[in-house]
Amino acid sequence: MEIIKIMPCLDMKDGKVVKGIHFVGLTDAGDPVENASLYQNEGADELAMLDIAATVENRKTRLEWVKKVSGVIDIPLTVGGGISTLEDIELVLEAGADKVSMNSAAVKDPGLVKEAAKKFGSDTITVAVDARTNEEMPSGFELVVSGGTKPVGKDAVEWAKKCQELGAGTILPTSMDGDGTQAGYDLKFTKAISEAVDLPVVASGGAGTLDHFYEGVILGGARILLAASVFHYRLLSIREVKEYLRGKGLKVHL
Repeated sequence: MEIIKIMPCLDMKDGKVVKGIHFVGLTDAGDPVENASLYQNEGADELAMLDIAATVENRKTRLEWVKKVSGVIDIPLTVGGGISTLEDIELVLEAGADKVSMNSAAVKDPGLVKEAAKKFGSDTITVAVDARTNEEMPSGFELVVSGGTKPVGKDAVEWAKKCQELGAGTILPTSMDGDGTQAGYDLKFTKAISEAVDLPVVASGGAGTLDHFYEGVILGGARILLAASVFHYRLLSIREVKEYLRGKGLKVHL
């Protein structure tokens, strides 16, 4: 049985952790270094840090945030937001990240995924696949970019398959319909992706209860469970989630 991993996510803007609903209405959710340290102590397996405004504001990920957060943890750190060249990846990795997550840049230039996987190794490259429901797409899900603001007219599940072919090591699907709602992962979308690829899939967007985490694995096929609001607002602890999953028969590191 696969070990299921818990991955808190720090959505960053203006040096603070923020959280919204459907990527808007952002509120302050604390200090990134304090949160990162707490989550590691609680038993997080990995940590994600996404500079959510980088692409929209047409700038690069702020490396000082990466340095500060990576300095207080020794679990794998995935950094995303505004990463659009091999040089960007190199700088982020040098600043202390273990992996990078690409989204808009990968859609714009799929060759970047291939080159990055070749240069830095597939395990280093995560492709974030943001989507929204659109019945006109074969899978029912349309790819969106620029922090969820721009639909691109491509099928999100087909794109995930393409990313696997290009050499990505992990797929991180987020449903714009579920993000920040705490109403549960979009299981239909997560499952569509996990059935289409052989890579680890990160369930993301909408976790609000212990059951939601379990459903992400059993009904969504995810191996890594990402959450933000429930941890930032201390509604659940990582330990609580892990103990619950273990009680349900799943394998986790406590």
